[in-house]
Amino acid sequence: MNTIEQLTAEKLLKIKAVKLQPSNPFTWASGWKSPIYCDNRKLMSYPAIRNFIKVEFARIILEKYPQTEAIAGVATGAIAPAALVADMLGLPFVYIRSTPKDHGLENLIEGDLKPRQKVVVIEDLVSTGHSSLKAVEAIRRNGSDVLALLAVFTYDFPVARENMEKARVELITLCNYDAILGEALRTDYIDESELETLQDWRKDPENWNKRNQ
Repeated sequence: MNTIEQLTAEKLLKIKAVKLQPSNPFTWASGWKSPIYCDNRKLMSYPAIRNFIKVEFARIILEKYPQTEAIAGVATGAIAPAALVADMLGLPFVYIRSTPKDHGLENLIEGDLKPRQKVVVIEDLVSTGHSSLKAVEAIRRNGSDVLALLAVFTYDFPVARENMEKARVELITLCNYDAILGEALRTDYIDESELETLQDWRKDPENWNKRNQ
């Protein structure tokens, strides 16, 4: 039986939300060279897939965090899936900006989040975890309690795990880097030699391209 990680990997690769190019690396906004690129905003264009993501997030919340009182999406990629989950569960929804508005009330949290509410945060992608944890901190400053951070995909960098542990945040993802590589290998998207390159990148992504020049 396929696991949720495998099923999600299959869907992300099928619609090219995740692309692998070991021989022609992408350049991230950070300047890092990477053999993988993830754009989970594409998920919302495919009704069956966005429904799958919504249902799986909702299942996790009902099973593990039944005390949840609000759903928060991290702007901008997780706003839509988080709103779908909140609607399915009949819960209040807010979203967290990356920076405060430069006018009006200068809100970081958009919506009506009450102090002491128990919140599950939804993210589309976790790399180092910094942007996700900024959202978590904004919610905590509001006086609310973050139960967990749920994400569609993580590169599973060691630094991300360390950051989550330091912030005392439980991270649960539908898919991860190993699941993507396993599915890509199974479907001949990549071969064994490319698999080695992709595994090597995750060990030290910041310096990977320098070592391979």
